[in-house]
Amino acid sequence: MCGRTSCHLPKDVLARACAYRDRQGRQRLPEWKDPDKYCPSYNKSPQSSSPGADSSERIIAPMRWGLVPSWFKESDPSKLPFNITNCRSDTMMEKRSFKVPLGKGRRCVVLADGFYEWQRCQVTSERQPYFIYFPQAKTEKSGSIGAVDSSEYWEKVWDNWRLLTMAGIFDCWESPEGDLLYSYTIITVDSCKSLNDIHPRMPAILDGEEEVSKWLNFGEVSTQEALKLIHPTENITFHPVSSVVNNSRNNTPKCLAPVNLLVKKDLKASGSSQKMMKWLATKSPKKEESKTPQKAESDVPQWSSQFLQKSPFPTKRGSAGLLERWLKQEKEEEPVAKRPHSQYQGL
Repeated sequence: MCGRTSCHLPKDVLARACAYRDRQGRQRLPEWKDPDKYCPSYNKSPQSSSPGADSSERIIAPMRWGLVPSWFKESDPSKLPFNITNCRSDTMMEKRSFKVPLGKGRRCVVLADGFYEWQRCQVTSERQPYFIYFPQAKTEKSGSIGAVDSSEYWEKVWDNWRLLTMAGIFDCWESPEGDLLYSYTIITVDSCKSLNDIHPRMPAILDGEEEVSKWLNFGEVSTQEALKLIHPTENITFHPVSSVVNNSRNNTPKCLAPVNLLVKKDLKASGSSQKMMKWLATKSPKKEESKTPQKAESDVPQWSSQFLQKSPFPTKRGSAGLLERWLKQEKEEEPVAKRPHSQYQGL
């Protein structure tokens, strides 16, 4: 944990999603470094290029997921004998791979729509994937101060999805040919109570602009002070998704779309889940309602953003009911094998 994320926003939209205020209180957008290396994806795995922001003057830079220490001597980073996709918060100050870059102030924020985690069913050993993200709420657009802060300019600011901001450590490795490779690892902590049934570990999430600023401000905030921000957060929500995400080559919105886990009773969607449905929609809700209102309503999956399926199997029927159906079946002339196939569809 964490081993798979989603970050599908285009470069310009991603920058608007990371709008911040500088020391003078002016609203700004971070600058891009090597934007051509950024590859949006609904299904990012380790060794892919993901965006991270670092320094007080915000910069978004694509970096390799899976830290390659600056002291690594081999010519090929893929020959690194150990996996540094994640680092545990309780031991990272004991390991050279993390302690050295932290001492140099190489703290970054890993940006994502959210991350995926798999819950293993104890009965079948199958794994159910979940998409985990910040609870979503409507935010007010900022006021205007000067040309950059005009209402026309900030009308374009991303206002539909709050990105997940995870604490990370990055390093810069130089190849024998002089090429520089920036890479990062995601810091992990014990899971919060709401996620513990899915997985015992979760990313260290920086919740809010103040925590993000402190983590990035390596010039004024010491390592020891910054590490106080590394702890579990309960401000998180999640929903079950399709097994299509299991294959990292599948890059489609279906990876993070909510699915119904065959629950008998209807579950009312939370505010965050409703926003997720609108976010994934390819057409505006108003147009859909005007054309086929009944169909649009029935197509909305009924699920809860914090529902965990305890068992995928239907409720057991009573023994008396089974006996009654068996006796009835014995009286019927038609053998079970010759009954229409349609009777068994959906089983």
